Formats: sequence, C-alpha cells, structure tokens
Amino acid sequence: MMRVAQPAGTLGPPEAVRAGGKALAARWLRGSEALALAYLLYAAAFALPHSATSGEWARRGAAVGVGAAVVLALAWMDARTGSLVTSCARDWLPPALILLCYRAADWYPHPAGPTRFDLAWIGLDRTLLHRWGGQAAIESLGPVLPFLLELCYCLLYAVTPFAVALLYLSRRRRRVDLFLSTLLAGTLTTYALLPHFPSAGPRAAFPGQDLPGYFTPFRLVNLWILDHFDIRTSVFPSGHVTLGFSAAFGMLLALPERRWAGVGLLVLAAGVLMATIYGRYHYAVDGLAGLAVSLGALAAACLFGRGRTS
Repeated sequence: MMRVAQPAGTLGPPEAVRAGGKALAARWLRGSEALALAYLLYAAAFALPHSATSGEWARRGAAVGVGAAVVLALAWMDARTGSLVTSCARDWLPPALILLCYRAADWYPHPAGPTRFDLAWIGLDRTLLHRWGGQAAIESLGPVLPFLLELCYCLLYAVTPFAVALLYLSRRRRRVDLFLSTLLAGTLTTYALLPHFPSAGPRAAFPGQDLPGYFTPFRLVNLWILDHFDIRTSVFPSGHVTLGFSAAFGMLLALPERRWAGVGLLVLAAGVLMATIYGRYHYAVDGLAGLAVSLGALAAACLFGRGRTS
C-alpha cells in the first residue's frame, strides 16, 4: 500500500513523536541545564562556607544537591528512554531552578545599612528623578504611567512560563533550550555577581526618600512580594531587569517568526527598568548593569546557538 507523505510541520504518528523525543535527547545535557549546574556548583563553592551553623550548611547543601540531582536524573532518563514526557519535563525544569538559584544568591552576609555602593549610586538617581525631571515626566499624566510601570514589574514573574508555553503553541518546542539558555546565561550571571557588590538598595538605605508620588494597586502587590520574598544580599545588578531583557532577547532568537512576542517582551523589560528606578526598588546603575549582562547573554547565544532554530 502506498504511504501518503506527512505534511511538513504536522505532529505525525506516534513513531514520529518518539523519534522527535530521541532526537532531543541526542545531546545528553542541554545548554540551559549546564548553566544551572554551573551556578549550583558556584553556590556550593562560594556560598556554603558562609553558613553560620551546621544546620544551615546542611539545608543549603541539600538544596544544591537535590537541584543538581533532579537535573542529572531527568537528563539521564531522557537519554536512556527518549520519552516525550521526560523531555517535556526538562523544558519546564529550568524556570523552576531559577527560584532555587535566586535563593542561593541570598546565602551571603547581608549589609546592615547603606554601603559605599549605596552612597555612590544614589546621586545619579536623584539627578535622573529630580534635576532632570524624570519623576515629573512619569507623573505628568497622573497615575496612568505609574500604574503601567508597576504592572510591568508585576507581570515579569509570568514571563518565563509564558514564553515556554508560547513556543509550545507555536510548534517550536525544539527551540525552548535556545530561549532558556539565553535567559539563564543572563539571569544566573547576575545572581553570581550580586554578592560581590553588597548593597542595601534605595528603599532600605534611604527610607522615605525619593518616593513615587502615586501609590497604585500594583505597587502594593510588588511591595508585598519584595518584603516577603526578596533577597537581601545586594541589588546590583538588577535581577528583574536582567531577566526581562534576557527573556526578550531569547524570544527574539527562538521565535523570529513571531517578532511581536520578542518586541512585546522588550517593551515590558523597558517598563521594568523604568519601574525599578521610579519605584525605588533599584538604583539606575543596577538596571543599566542588568541590561549590559543581558546583552552579553545575547552575544553568547548568537555565538553558540547557531543552527538551533530549526
């Protein structure tokens, strides 16, 4: 019996799905997974010695060990079985690992008050906000722009799962690792830099000073999240800004057919950058450093990620 050729881009029979899973497992460890493992090893080498008690050391060591074990176990299972379920699980693991790596960045001594970095960086912020009229410009339309900036800052937490889901819906799952590698290259580099620039941040170092003129509902949400879940090691570079721009650059690389997605994430990242300064979550230099790290991640992805958009 003559077999009808399967149209390009269709899912195909179960045999084709299994073959696709095995092709994805051909390279045993993905780029995003290698980056996550490298950061966990970094945390173990440099953060664990700062543990104050044996119990603290054990908890942190266990977190690193479990994170690394899950990455390696899923990679091994995928390489052995070519299971589509295991391969998909690997797509969603790095976004979860970002949370573990973020907490690991807080395993260092916390600055008690304004540091030399805080004192050096506050001057530029006050120039931008007051002398050059940045705050007045943002508030020129009343609460509209402050509301939108705080919304951008809040939406950032959903960017990574949104991007992975969009690649799935666009039938470009093979490009998930390109996106995640770009994202993690920027984000984890920022986490690695944080302990080397101890700073309390403008809200803690200069309480009650240079505050926004409008208190919007999303500012209330953002303040609650930061007060309960933010780390205290440092604010330089800005992890929010780095993640936002790295996600945008990663989406532009991984899904060039839908440039609106990458451009939309760029607009969101720019809003986050402005929100960090206006809302006093970060200094301006924190955001600019985060953008610079993201550009470095983009350059690395362009250099090492060629041929991964098929």
